Amino acid sequence: MSDEILDSVVIGAGPAGLTAAVYLGRFRRRFVVIDGGDSRAGWIPISHNHPGFPEGIPGVELLALLREQAERYGAQIIADRAERLEPTTDGFIVHLQVRDFFTRTILLATGVKDNEPKLGDVFDAVQRRLIRICPICDGYETIGQSVGVVGGGGKGAREAVFMSTYSDRVTLIHVGEPQTLADEERRRLAEVGVDVIETNINAVRIEEDRIAAFDFEDGEMRRFDVIYSALGTTPQSRLAQEIGAETDEAGALFVNSHQMTTVEGLYAAGDLVRGLNQMTVAEAEAAVAATGIHNRLRELGL
Repeated sequence: MSDEILDSVVIGAGPAGLTAAVYLGRFRRRFVVIDGGDSRAGWIPISHNHPGFPEGIPGVELLALLREQAERYGAQIIADRAERLEPTTDGFIVHLQVRDFFTRTILLATGVKDNEPKLGDVFDAVQRRLIRICPICDGYETIGQSVGVVGGGGKGAREAVFMSTYSDRVTLIHVGEPQTLADEERRRLAEVGVDVIETNINAVRIEEDRIAAFDFEDGEMRRFDVIYSALGTTPQSRLAQEIGAETDEAGALFVNSHQMTTVEGLYAAGDLVRGLNQMTVAEAEAAVAATGIHNRLRELGL
């Protein structure tokens, strides 16, 4: 471990982490980016709602452009994983699998993990746009299609109602216990014309470029053009929680107006923060966080 104390360590190399790297580089800060290699943005086959790309852009291409831009301003991106954070008098020690770093601040941009439906090779199905995970991102592309929303309770109901904005052929495939779908939610689903299926799924068939059918336990076969997973996400906030950062009941981090968590010097941006899970939001939060880090260090005379 080097005795040099860095200004910051950015943990995560998705849209939030790489945007923060661009800002920190332009602030002429000494920092490194830790890339665990599993950015959720890499799953996106093509995004049509990211500003500046009217023809759309694949997630891997956007990540490559952000990485190129960050490296242009001196970002050192290290392929490794953060195992543990250790607060010190002057900041933190970031313990990686291979090495450790002293740093005055940390920006956590580790994102979330999707709670995947049990539908075979989910990654391949997402790439083929048969399974989608973000109705805000790409609901527009499903206008008029037959849409199945796999989810339970209130979250599944809310996403099914949201999708009725784009299609009048929306079905909620409710995978939770019947009692987890409240009467008020059932009434709202009926009002907007969403069907509800509550029997177990026996099998799923995918033929060519569409979901061929769901074979349900009651013997009914239903076909859909696209399936949305509304099973939620799990914030990857363990590192912060272990040193006392406060989260909501789902594990999403609380931050202040400068994106600092309840632990002094520990910042967070992106999907692991309470709010709207969107790349543009993550990038904006990262800009705020990086600027907050820079100003904090300036106030300390650094």
